Amino acid sequence: MNCNLCPRMCGARRSIRPGFCGLGEEMVIARIAPHLWEEPPVSGTHGTGAVFFSGCTLRCVYCQNGEISHTGAGKVFSPLELSEALKRLTDLGMQTISFITGTPFVPRILDALSLWRPPLPLVWNTSGYERVETLRMLEGAVDVYLPDLKHFSSRMGQLCARAPDYFEAASAAIREMCRQTGPCRYDDQGIMTRGVLVRHLILPGLTGESMKLLTWIRDELPAGTPVSLMRQYIPCNHVSVPGLDRRITEKEYRRVRDHMQLLGLPGFLQEPDSADAGFIPVFNQKESFV
Repeated sequence: MNCNLCPRMCGARRSIRPGFCGLGEEMVIARIAPHLWEEPPVSGTHGTGAVFFSGCTLRCVYCQNGEISHTGAGKVFSPLELSEALKRLTDLGMQTISFITGTPFVPRILDALSLWRPPLPLVWNTSGYERVETLRMLEGAVDVYLPDLKHFSSRMGQLCARAPDYFEAASAAIREMCRQTGPCRYDDQGIMTRGVLVRHLILPGLTGESMKLLTWIRDELPAGTPVSLMRQYIPCNHVSVPGLDRRITEKEYRRVRDHMQLLGLPGFLQEPDSADAGFIPVFNQKESFV
């Protein structure tokens, strides 16, 4: 079957040749382990059970996970093996389960969940670059959507992610996510059990884009949709785009933060020490898998 799971719609017959994502038909995973560094409603105090899938539908020049997103490094898992790993994560006391960049493997993930579904909120952690049609395959399976909203202009979508249609696709996708989940709901420990939490990473020199994206969230998404404003950017993946070879300044951060607060958007603000390579997970090693 030709693959059209993501907005690239590359039509690759992945049993024969890889798609744009660089992946064949088999499900490839680079890390399955507890993860403590997501937003409080996702990680809680015990962590989320994070499943990092290999490959990606974007080509972000600054990707901190370039080892797996650009090269496809990882181990092949069957749906049965994934379901067994989800049981182990659940037994470790995780408060949620997070599927991270799983779009190329949606059918196989659904196969795994048909074998065993964790009794925990399931989080779809995504770049935001999704097809509405693919998201509808996940309706009823995913409880919480955690999308990035990265770029506003076609120019920056192309320059940074090789996706000039990034905002067009992501804005439609996030609207669909909000339709599926409805308003955010939380349990008595503050864990999100239903809803959409939008992430935005501030990039150096691009605060104007950040402000436009935040304004769009205020104007176009349901009132009360929370935002995670991230300041963790560090130059990664040998980024060569002029201007992206530095961290953001305190002035840049304050400008975007103040705009978010002026808009009255609820959500989360990252601590300054989040901009540290020490927070990047270890991939494709023995200790990467429960």
